Amino acid sequence: MGTAAVATGAALSGCESDDTAKELEAAKAKIAELQGGPSVKTSKKTTIKWRLQTYAGAALAAHVIKPSIDAFNKVANGEMKIDLYYADQLVPTGELFRAMVKGTIDAVQSDDDSIAAPVDVSVFGGYFPFATRYSLDVPVLFNQYGLKEIWEEAYGEVEGVTWLSAGAWDPCHFNTVKPIRSLADLKGKRVFTFPTAGKFLSRFGVVPVTLPWEDIEVAVQTGELDGIAWSGITEDYTVGWADVTNYFLTNNISGAWCGSYFANSDAWEGLPGHLQELFRLCMDSSHYYRQHWYWGGEAHLRTKGTKLKLTSIPDAEWKTVEDEAYKFWDEIAAKSERSAKVVKIFKEYAAVMDKAGRPYRYG
Repeated sequence: MGTAAVATGAALSGCESDDTAKELEAAKAKIAELQGGPSVKTSKKTTIKWRLQTYAGAALAAHVIKPSIDAFNKVANGEMKIDLYYADQLVPTGELFRAMVKGTIDAVQSDDDSIAAPVDVSVFGGYFPFATRYSLDVPVLFNQYGLKEIWEEAYGEVEGVTWLSAGAWDPCHFNTVKPIRSLADLKGKRVFTFPTAGKFLSRFGVVPVTLPWEDIEVAVQTGELDGIAWSGITEDYTVGWADVTNYFLTNNISGAWCGSYFANSDAWEGLPGHLQELFRLCMDSSHYYRQHWYWGGEAHLRTKGTKLKLTSIPDAEWKTVEDEAYKFWDEIAAKSERSAKVVKIFKEYAAVMDKAGRPYRYG
């Protein structure tokens, strides 16, 4: 019996040794797994990279887009990085739409008009004369009056590019070398402006000129341009145009520039949902920043700025321009059923604002 007990004990001890050895091997394997040893299966994530070009030069882009892109890159935490390029830096602004289709550019911030978007609503991008009075009109028209759905429909008919969002910028004023105090003073003036705004202003003798954005300051200095109708006074000071012109006309042909964000469709659809949502939040952040930056800047520089003298065309005379704009609306409405729908919305919105009275509309 003693011999059997010893044998039994030895057998049990052997079993414990085997169990212990197995546990040690399992523990070693787990440690190796946690330390990235050969038993670990990993897939290294590649950072998604986009190239986004804005219509704006560096000084202006520092306000209208760069803060939001910097924020995006920070929050994306290495999953995605957007490289920002300025006006004409990779491709000329007028070729941005085609560059997006080809995939040369992944995304764009601009108005539809300047990038030659091949849709009928592109004419309403930028400064469509007298469509807006204030910057808040733009988001209201898109989010409450149906322009968002119309833009989505229009761009849904185009291969390769996805329209993402629209927002408001500054009003459209003239800043010139010589003073403008009457409509007669506009005749013959060579002015840098947006395509549709230029077509409209040519009815009053203005000569629209197209040049690369970075060449404008020198073009004014050399006399190639008599002035600019591309922005409000905030941008005039920000980008240096207030240094080469002398006068600012307080009358404007539009209360807010309408700009958008676009993306190459494959690049957009290839993003995971959370990065798409992050980009939407950053677009909204940019829209919000511009609302207060321009609103405060326009008032501050009209009253505190020292570089530009203010001039005005009498209201009764300027009404001629406004009345002509409504004729222009009808001409554009006749071009397509969708354009007619947009103009109808503009008219309905204007009627609502007029009826609402102050502070929505005065006089």
